[in-house]
Amino acid sequence: MYAVIKTGGKQYKVEAGQVLRVEKLAGAAGDKVTFGDVLLIGGGEKTKLGQPTIAGAKVEATILAQDRAKKIIVFKFRRRKNYRRKAGHRQCYTELKIQAISA
Repeated sequence: MYAVIKTGGKQYKVEAGQVLRVEKLAGAAGDKVTFGDVLLIGGGEKTKLGQPTIAGAKVEATILAQDRAKKIIVFKFRRRKNYRRKAGHRQCYTELKIQAISA
């Protein structure tokens, strides 16, 4: 069984036991998180599609870690104008393990 959930402005296809990284959520490692924005549930004999979400459906997950991604370099440059700007960015993320999907 799988589900499509919405969190952090993005949609993720998840299955029970899966580990995934999402945009930063509040909570510490070991905390339980419940997602109520379930857009689709499939994998059984019938696929349920929400309009826009499925009422009563939820996905339960456990926070494994709060961390920051690898650094990316942001470099702005204008040729012949002596304009150079260099900055780095590390995006925060939350690593989750999906425990259960319930319709």
